[in-house]
Amino acid sequence: MTATFVHYRRSRAFSLIELVIVIVILGVIGAIAIPRMSRGAAGAAESGALSDLSILRSAIELYAAEHETAFPDLANFENQLTLFSDAKGNTNATKTTVFMYGPYIRTIPKQKGGPQKGSNTVTGTQGTAGAGWWYTAATGTIQINAAATDKDSNGTPWVNY
Repeated sequence: MTATFVHYRRSRAFSLIELVIVIVILGVIGAIAIPRMSRGAAGAAESGALSDLSILRSAIELYAAEHETAFPDLANFENQLTLFSDAKGNTNATKTTVFMYGPYIRTIPKQKGGPQKGSNTVTGTQGTAGAGWWYTAATGTIQINAAATDKDSNGTPWVNY
């Protein structure tokens, strides 16, 4: 009796159906992931701008707490927050027995989002070109310098931050 061996040849390639399924799955993943990744940079800038705004607001509040509720002047805003100051708000680069308050922040942060991105200038007039921050000395409020129509990637006006 002779043994007959049947050898089946196994295919090592993918079938057309398998390739189509893989391509469809990759397409679905790409359709979900690519828009999220493209918004990542904008979201990071918006988050950074919000964080910087919070730091500035805290520095202003701390200044007011140590200066009998007086907020920094617009004309001396940067110096009053980044240098040592006396009780009247006069500033000095070094700490002395008179200039014993502050500094509250190291530098005014550059705007990370909005139409004035990259600027660390502070203005008293909303929408001033080239100024990153809009500050009202009478109330101590600081906002991102933008027009009411300028919006972030989610449609929120920058001035509402």
